[in-house]
Amino acid sequence: MSNNAVSTTSTWAGGKSPFKVSYGKLMMWFFLLSDAFTFSSLLVGYATVRFSFPQANETQMAELRKEMPFGTDVHEMFHANPDGFVGAMNDRGIFAETQWPAPELVFNHFPGHHLHWPLMFVSLMTFILIMSSVTMVLAVEAGQRMERKKVEIFMLLTIIGGLMFLGCQAWEWTKFIGEGAKLYTNPFGPVTFAALFFLVTGFHGFHVLSGVVINFIIYLNVLRGTYEERGHYEMVEKVGLYWHFVDLVWVFVFTFFYLI
Repeated sequence: MSNNAVSTTSTWAGGKSPFKVSYGKLMMWFFLLSDAFTFSSLLVGYATVRFSFPQANETQMAELRKEMPFGTDVHEMFHANPDGFVGAMNDRGIFAETQWPAPELVFNHFPGHHLHWPLMFVSLMTFILIMSSVTMVLAVEAGQRMERKKVEIFMLLTIIGGLMFLGCQAWEWTKFIGEGAKLYTNPFGPVTFAALFFLVTGFHGFHVLSGVVINFIIYLNVLRGTYEERGHYEMVEKVGLYWHFVDLVWVFVFTFFYLI
């Protein structure tokens, strides 16, 4: 047989693979590269808008941190204001259209109570997504060792982690919208803050949802023994690349929106 002959049973069946990588993986890398440009453009746009506004007054913020330490019941503290915590911050000029809101005051909620826990919930979301990336690594590793049962377990855990993240994001959106934030209005400050928040986190959330759906399809194929019959779990590796990309993007989204 000629050296240029193509085996119909090979993983890629496309002749000599470039860079010793299958065509499937190579196309996934091309897709992720193009998606990276998209997210980069969104984050650069956000940063441009963000730094066109001044930050909240540091003196006011320092006084507020003393007045409202970690764990303060904001409902009880600001019950006299008809608009609650948001109304009180507006009255003090901390939430104003002319300055960018402090993330620690916007994202200070946690399900089940009204205590001031700045950025704790979004930190939990980040931890869940990172742990789902760990389980995906373990699924890929198990696939390389042809350990089907372990692939099933770790793929299922990855799917659960993705669903938990989406549930957390849905709760955060519901809370944010419930306090008056929409694409065209924002009680916390400039309208562009809310608009960009919904755009970027929504776009990322769509990627997570897509990843969960793809992971579920791959999981069903693992249960059916499809990849066991093929003699390799390359599809698990491909979807693993996508999932790690989604997790990495969230690290940047978290940094830009919640920490800066």
